Amino acid sequence: MEMMHFSEPGMTKRNGYRDWRWLALWWHYSFLLWSTIDGQIRYSIPEELKQGSVVGNLPKDLGFGLSDVLDRKLRVDAEADQQYFTVDAGKGELVVNNRIDREALCGDNVMCVLPLQIVAENPLQLHRIEIEIKDINDNFPIFSTEERFLKIAESTATGIRFPLDTAQDQDVGSNSIKSYTLSKDECFSLRVKELPGNRKVPELILDKSLDREKQGVHQLLLTAIDGGTPVKTGTTKVTVTVLDNNDNVPVFTRPLFNISVHENSVVGSVLVKVEATDADEGVNGEIEYVFAEHTPRYILSVFSLHPDTGEIFLKESLDYEHSAVHELEITARDKGVPKMEGHCRVQVVVIDINDNVPEIVLTSKPNPVREDASRGTVVALIRARDLDSGDNAKVTLKLPNGSPFTLKPSFSNNYALVTNAILDRESCSEYNIEITATDSGSPVLSSKKNILVTIIDVNDNSPQFTLSSYNVYVKENGVPGSILYSVSASDLDSGENAKISYSILDSKVQDVSVSSYVYINSDNGSIYSMHSFDYEKMKVFEIQVQAKDQGSPSLSSNATVHVFILDQNDNAPAVIYPSSAVLGSLSHQRMPRSAKAGHLVTKVTAVDADSGHNAWISYKLAEATDASLFTVNLYTGEVRTKRAVSEQDDSSQRLLIEIRDDGEPVQSATVTVSILMEDGLHEPILDLRQKAAEPSKKTGRITLYLILSLASVSVLSLVTFLILAVKCIRSSRSSGSCCTRRSDCDDYKNPNRNLQIQLNTDGPIKYVEVLGGDMLSQSQSFRSCMSPMSEYSDFTLIKPSSTTDFKEVISVLDASLPDSTWTFESQQVSR
Repeated sequence: MEMMHFSEPGMTKRNGYRDWRWLALWWHYSFLLWSTIDGQIRYSIPEELKQGSVVGNLPKDLGFGLSDVLDRKLRVDAEADQQYFTVDAGKGELVVNNRIDREALCGDNVMCVLPLQIVAENPLQLHRIEIEIKDINDNFPIFSTEERFLKIAESTATGIRFPLDTAQDQDVGSNSIKSYTLSKDECFSLRVKELPGNRKVPELILDKSLDREKQGVHQLLLTAIDGGTPVKTGTTKVTVTVLDNNDNVPVFTRPLFNISVHENSVVGSVLVKVEATDADEGVNGEIEYVFAEHTPRYILSVFSLHPDTGEIFLKESLDYEHSAVHELEITARDKGVPKMEGHCRVQVVVIDINDNVPEIVLTSKPNPVREDASRGTVVALIRARDLDSGDNAKVTLKLPNGSPFTLKPSFSNNYALVTNAILDRESCSEYNIEITATDSGSPVLSSKKNILVTIIDVNDNSPQFTLSSYNVYVKENGVPGSILYSVSASDLDSGENAKISYSILDSKVQDVSVSSYVYINSDNGSIYSMHSFDYEKMKVFEIQVQAKDQGSPSLSSNATVHVFILDQNDNAPAVIYPSSAVLGSLSHQRMPRSAKAGHLVTKVTAVDADSGHNAWISYKLAEATDASLFTVNLYTGEVRTKRAVSEQDDSSQRLLIEIRDDGEPVQSATVTVSILMEDGLHEPILDLRQKAAEPSKKTGRITLYLILSLASVSVLSLVTFLILAVKCIRSSRSSGSCCTRRSDCDDYKNPNRNLQIQLNTDGPIKYVEVLGGDMLSQSQSFRSCMSPMSEYSDFTLIKPSSTTDFKEVISVLDASLPDSTWTFESQQVSR
């Protein structure tokens, strides 16, 4: 779009011109570069627009919706230090923010273009626009002096030209100086000389010989006229004094001296030597070199001129970025009377050297980046600039090798910093990116800038327990509410993503929810008991603990806690034989008076529901009618005679046997046995031995049947064991564990159980003990009872399941068999 506006004539502006010349020159070169970019949006406006004037409709021209103006926070990022334009937050229009003076911005450049960058946030996007500032005729031509004095000898030949002061007009193009006029005089006329760069220099031409005696002073008025509408003019007086004698002017060897000087030239060095000659002799031919009267002050501060030799010295350091070209007006003046002058121009072109370090400018601050951001996500907008020119101003940006970011070039030394790899906050939570800017000059100059980019955490790590499985040992009969163990998990994430809560997954323990047994603190993972445990009812159970973070979506992991119940000596030994003692009555036993020493009277059998040392039982004779007659075996509980029975011994003997376990504290029980000694009572074992010694077909048949039965049972046991082993192996391959339910196969709960068969034929009772188990698992004892009264010696196997079962079994057996015909023993060390 293009907007035209003309202002009324006003005062000429020169303040700040010199300060802006370097910036205008930089914009000029920047425009030449940007003019090669297709698709740029350009607005044209006149200078001196009022504040708030609309330049263009950004949403329409950039293809944004009106809602994007607020949502994407459109703003202007100007390359100039002053913000001349801004974006209207309501309509998104680009409006004038400050007074725009084209002459202050661009000086003598015909084309004045302000490059702007429109930054859109969320996501970051950069748009390039250009504002062409058109000149208006708001400046008058002005001469450096109000009056110019010339001294011309009356003998000066006609046709001689005298350069006059040029007027300066800060406007450009058609608004700049178009022509000069001179007030009418019969001796002088005006000629305008065209110089390169569309410069016009007025020259005063002597058309008619001067006659000092006729007119000693000529008053002329020089007028400069611009080409604007309306026309503006500026004037200066030219006073010509007619001199006598000295009729030759100094003449320079050439009217224009062109030199090129590097901006790093040493102060004090000779740049050029101008030379002029004078045809006169004597003092009229002696020449003195001086700067022209209208020479600007900054020229006088940078250069010096030797008055005798015409050598021009460098007085201060040159700066290409401040001014690339300097023009010097030199006057050669003789010492005659009147003094004659000759003029020449020296054009000093400053050659740029690479003396400016490239700069890195952040167009927008870096945004925090999520660690799951995709490749190509824009992090920040960056601009590189170098005040030098040519190759010295070509800047290359580079990131360190291995950086997960890269620079994506946009236009005119603008870059976007984007992600180039997968980010992981747990490996690196922030990146201090070092960007190196290097120019193409010689020597190469570079600079560095660090940009801190923060990585935002996402919930991509699940909590991890210190162990996948924990073993916890708890004594039975503990206090409810006591702590069992504390599990701990950690999460590599941060913030809410790393906050962990603990819970117990629902499972069954003996058909009861595990939450009925334990409770876990959700904050610290401490596990507490809900009630005390009974080792005799439960040996071990599992808890599945879950650690879950607070991220979205939340992540979790599980760990298994194996709780082992440790046995305490909380059960006293229980008597299972004699049966009458179990039922709470006195046990009566009979023995012959003819019994010898070592005779087995009876055997006391007890079990302890505890395990390990707590279940080790010992027997002790606490009281006896005659302590010298009987003894009790410490480990088996067998009651035997210590000596032969004599006639003097009482026929009724009473024994009090104490049964103690090996626990701490010790638990004990007692049993009272009443023994009646009778005369004529034969030992059935002798008859049994005699019968066993007699060859009999029936005895042989029984022996054969017993061998066949034992062989069948062995084969059946072997087959059953192989089947269970195959099932266990298959189950372990699929689930990693082999479990046999107690209700399905209680006899095979522990495949490592040791079996022991013990045959005891001493005394009147025959029995076979089948012992199995170890100290840490359930063990049971099976005893076969062979009655001496039975010819076939009945064989019975009994398997107890608990202490209370013993009493039930014994009560049944006691009702069917007398005490002297059977015995039974079962020990449960642990369950």
